[in-house]
Amino acid sequence: MEKPSFFSPLLVAADPKANYLAHKGEIDKAIHRVLDRGSYILGQEVSAFEQEFARYLGVGYAVGVASGTDALHLALRVCGIGPGDGVISVSHTAVATVAAIELAGGTPVLVDIDPVTFTMDPNCVEETIKKHIDYRKSAVSIKTIIPVHLYGHPAHMPAIMDIAKRYDLYVIEDCAQSHGAALLRRKTGCWGDLAAFSFYPTKNLAALGDGGALVTNDRELAERVRLLREYGWKERYVSYLSGMNTRLDELQAAVLRVKLQYLDEENSRRRELARAYDDLLSATDLLLPKFKGDVEHIYHQYVVRSKRRDDLKAFLEANSIGTSIHYPVPVHLQPGYQGRVAIGKGGVQHTEQVCREILSLPMHPQMTDEQTRQVAEMIVRWDRQVANKG
Repeated sequence: MEKPSFFSPLLVAADPKANYLAHKGEIDKAIHRVLDRGSYILGQEVSAFEQEFARYLGVGYAVGVASGTDALHLALRVCGIGPGDGVISVSHTAVATVAAIELAGGTPVLVDIDPVTFTMDPNCVEETIKKHIDYRKSAVSIKTIIPVHLYGHPAHMPAIMDIAKRYDLYVIEDCAQSHGAALLRRKTGCWGDLAAFSFYPTKNLAALGDGGALVTNDRELAERVRLLREYGWKERYVSYLSGMNTRLDELQAAVLRVKLQYLDEENSRRRELARAYDDLLSATDLLLPKFKGDVEHIYHQYVVRSKRRDDLKAFLEANSIGTSIHYPVPVHLQPGYQGRVAIGKGGVQHTEQVCREILSLPMHPQMTDEQTRQVAEMIVRWDRQVANKG
């Protein structure tokens, strides 16, 4: 069998180098601008990026930090989360979501997902809150909700915000995979009290290293985050709060300023590729991505489901097509967390089932139509082989 050579199995779902090369001239110029200026920490580039990113999202304030994990951690700290405070989130997420809760001293309480959108099920959220408040079955007092906008599909924010309002809870959006996604024409990051973004190199808006930002419409929260990200300093070497060192550096901010200009265009390209996959794979037995409601999905990942997922993954990799699984093991079943994190009311049945079936296909804005077609054709060939054997 002839093997297509356009993908290495090591390059799955995203291609950071291709994205750099697409903007190489502008990025190199921006980097040299920083190098020539000689100011490398919290200078003009970070300040400009914070303003431009806040304006893009439609929020009042953005604060650049060193990573998306740190953004979540600081958001929880400014909300006053500490020991004994429960934070509702999901187990089907990058472990960073749960790690940030524990870094802040909070207790993760993980609820199930909607099996169509892969995002937090609001019904499970409310039932879990009632369990903790009405029946006092746990010493944990629920204080915050962290919905995760997974794979580029927004979580069910109107319902989540309604629950938070009724129970007087903070909402912190995990937007690590939703740069530019929107629900009811309102971008993710604009719904909660605060929102955390990651600029890891594979993200839709990606740095050339680690980076993150915390956004909010609350001026006081933003100012508190600015203090916490740099030792609690209002003035150099004088700490007014017990802070930390988590600063977005000038080089990464300069790169992000270039890439932000192309974010909507590249998200649009991702949607084109997703529509092509939808058409080409419609006759297979795979469950294809769907969205609910008035949403703008930005396809950080194009995730299919198959009960023969592992066989499909092996077949594609044998034919030089790299794939990935985001994420193969839910957080509550990982060795570092198993038996140690609380599970919400009703369990996490959908979460565990989804994690056994999902597969992320190659998806990035520099993919060509031909590459997309060849990936899909290889999947169709596999699907027909399975059908013939059955």
